[in-house]
Amino acid sequence: MLFAQSIFQSVLERLKAEDEAAGEAEEPAAHRVHGFSTGLAFDVMEGVSATSQRVGEAYFDNLAPEPAGKEALPAAPEPEPIMPEHLARVAPEEIAAELSISSADTLQTLSEKRRAFAKANHPDGVAQPFRDQANKRMTIANLLIDEAMRRLPR
Repeated sequence: MLFAQSIFQSVLERLKAEDEAAGEAEEPAAHRVHGFSTGLAFDVMEGVSATSQRVGEAYFDNLAPEPAGKEALPAAPEPEPIMPEHLARVAPEEIAAELSISSADTLQTLSEKRRAFAKANHPDGVAQPFRDQANKRMTIANLLIDEAMRRLPR
């Protein structure tokens, strides 16, 4: 039987023969994997408190209860955010002056200017009411830098 077969093929044949013999003897349980000596069903919640076994309430045990008799104070209104000065400048000439693009700039210096401008002006870094302004500034700056990169000698 082992002649002209690889070891892998002979192992597969032996396992197939064992499966057929086990199938004739009794029908295996659906949750068991043939070859394992122990079942895989075990209680993962053993040792966990009964209240935390309820779905969605596992962390409520760790919350401190509110003192009786005290009512929550009304939240103070948040002050309106103040727009930074640089976000008010959206004219292409003003942004070009901030970037200070010159003919001496290289691909590397232009990339550095883009990163520095994005760090200070990216819409994700400003308050929600000012994101449109920041988006306009970033769009104009990217257009100016892209144009300067196109004009670089190759």
